[in-house]
Amino acid sequence: MQYPITWDLESIFAGGSQSEAFSDFLKETNGLLDRWQETEAASVDIQELVTAIEQTFPRLAHASAFVSCLLAQNVKDETARLRQEQVQELEVKWQKLNLLLEEKLKPIDDQAFASLLEEEAMKPSAFMLEKARKRAADKMSADKEELATKLAKDGYHAWGSVYNEAVGRMEIPFEENGEVKHLSAGQLHNRLSNEDRSVRKRAYEASLQAWAQQAPLITQTLNRLAGFRLKLYEERGWDNVLKEPLDINLISEETLTTMWDTITKNKSKLYPYMDKKAELLGLEKLSLFDVNAPLPTSETSKNDIPYEEACELIIKHFNRFSPKMAEFAEMALSNGWVEAENRAGKRPGGFCTTFPLRQESRIFMTYDGSMDNVATLAHELGHAYHSWCLKDMPVTSQKQYPMSIAETASTFAEMIVADALVSEAESPDVKRYLLENKLSRSLAFFMNIHSRFLFETRFYEERKQGIVPTERLNELMVEAQKEAYGNKVEAYDPYFWASKLHFHITKQPFYNFPYTFGYLFSMGLYARALKAGASFEDNYIALLQDSGSMTAEQLAQKHLQVDLTKPDFWQEAIDVVLKDSHQFVQ
Repeated sequence: MQYPITWDLESIFAGGSQSEAFSDFLKETNGLLDRWQETEAASVDIQELVTAIEQTFPRLAHASAFVSCLLAQNVKDETARLRQEQVQELEVKWQKLNLLLEEKLKPIDDQAFASLLEEEAMKPSAFMLEKARKRAADKMSADKEELATKLAKDGYHAWGSVYNEAVGRMEIPFEENGEVKHLSAGQLHNRLSNEDRSVRKRAYEASLQAWAQQAPLITQTLNRLAGFRLKLYEERGWDNVLKEPLDINLISEETLTTMWDTITKNKSKLYPYMDKKAELLGLEKLSLFDVNAPLPTSETSKNDIPYEEACELIIKHFNRFSPKMAEFAEMALSNGWVEAENRAGKRPGGFCTTFPLRQESRIFMTYDGSMDNVATLAHELGHAYHSWCLKDMPVTSQKQYPMSIAETASTFAEMIVADALVSEAESPDVKRYLLENKLSRSLAFFMNIHSRFLFETRFYEERKQGIVPTERLNELMVEAQKEAYGNKVEAYDPYFWASKLHFHITKQPFYNFPYTFGYLFSMGLYARALKAGASFEDNYIALLQDSGSMTAEQLAQKHLQVDLTKPDFWQEAIDVVLKDSHQFVQ
C-alpha cells in the first residue's frame, strides 16, 4: 500500500497560511469570545460559563494546531507567524472565560460546590470545575490574573517565539560525501545516531559550534522566560517552581519524588549494559554522541528502512496487541495524517497535534530510515490513537488529558513495536541490535530526561538571584549530565540547554519529567497487557478514556489498583527494563 510521506493540511483549511477559510474561522471565533471581554463575574451564571468554555476551546485548539503545522513544515512562513499572533490573541481572550469561572467558584463553600457537581448539566464537566476551583484558590485576584495573561503574550510567550524563529533559521554546514551541505537543526540531530562514529563525532562537533554561536541570544530568551515565570509565581505566593508543572500534569510531588528516587536507586544496574555497548562499539567508554548509536550489524538495512516498510511494520505489530489500534494506524497513515519528508526548512523534533473539530490528528517528524525514526513514528501514532479514543467523550474538557498520560499512550505504542521486533528477530546479531535499540530509549528516559530535570530545577534556583550567564548554564548542564549518567559517559553536551526545544516551551513548564512518568507508567501497563492478552485492549481504551477526568494517582488506582506514591509500581516497571538489560549483556 502507498502511504503518503507528506501530510494533508488542505482538507483542514485550503490555501495554507493564506487560507481565506482560516481567516473567516478566526473572525468567527473572535466574535464568540468578544462578548465576554467586558463581562463581570456577577452578571453570569456558572453553567453559562462552562458551556462557553466547552464550546470555544475546540475552536482554539483547532486553530492552534493548524498554525503549529504550518510553522513546523516551513519555519520561514512569515504569514503563518502572523496567524500565530492572531491565535495567541484569541487564547488571551479565551482565558478571560476561565478567569470568570474561577472568580465565580472561589467564594463557594464545600457543601455548595458539592451540590453544584451533582447538577445533571454539570456532571460531565465536574473534573474541570474541580481543577478551576483549586486554581482559583492558588491565584492572584481576577484583575491581576487577567493583566498577567495579557502581558504574557508579548512577554512570556514571545520569548518562546524568538527561540523558535532563531532555531528555524539555522543552516549548519556539514560535510558529507565530499559535499558541504547546510542542514537544519533537525537534520543535523539525526546524524547524531548515525552508525558511523566519525559521522556522529563530526555532527557533535558541528552541533557544539552552531549552538555556541546562538548561545548569546538563547541565554537571553531562556533567562527572560524563566524570569517571567518566577515573578508570576512570587506574586501568586508560590515558592515551589514545580507547583505549576505538577498541577498541569495532575501528579503529586510525592509521586514524582518516589519515581525519581526509585530510578536513581536502580541506575547502577544499567551500567553493565552501557559498558557492554561501549565494548561492542570498540570503545573504552561511551561519549554522549554514542549513547544513541546503533550497534554494527550484518543487516545494514536495519539502518535504512523505507518509510512505507516502517508503516507496514508498525501496523502489523499494533495488530498483535490491538486490532483497533492497528486499524486506526492504517487509516491515519493512508489518509495523509503524517508529515515525515526529510527536507530542509522544517523545524526539529516531532509532535502530534489534534484537530478536534475534524476528530483528526496530524503527526510531524523528519524520517531518515533509522530504527529511532520508526520508534518516533510509532510513538506519535500512539498520541494520535489516544485522541481518537476520546473523540466521543461527551464534553471537551474530558478530551483534554495531561502530558504525563499523553506520554503513556505514546511510549506504550512504541514499546509494542520495539518488543515485537526483538521477539521475532531471526538471528542473534539482529536480536542484539534491536534489543540495544530498545534499551537506548530506556536510557534516554532514565538518564537524559533526568539530566534535563536536574538542570532545570537548579537553573531556576539560580535564576531567582539574577541572570544566569552562558558559561554557568553550560556548567549546570554538564553537572546535571554527569550526575544523571553516573559518570558513565564522556564528551558531554554543554549546550544541550540551548539545543533542546523543551526548555523553551512556555505552555508546558518543565517539559521533561512527564516523559519518564509516561514511559514507566506505560511499562507497568505493558507488563499487565502481556499477562492479560487480548482482553487488555478494552481495558486500555477505558483507561485512555478516563485520562481527561482523573489525576494520575486516581487513574492508576482505578485501572491498575496501584499507589503511585509508593515505590512498588515504579520498581515493577523498571524491572522490565532491567530484564532487557540483563538479556543484552548475556
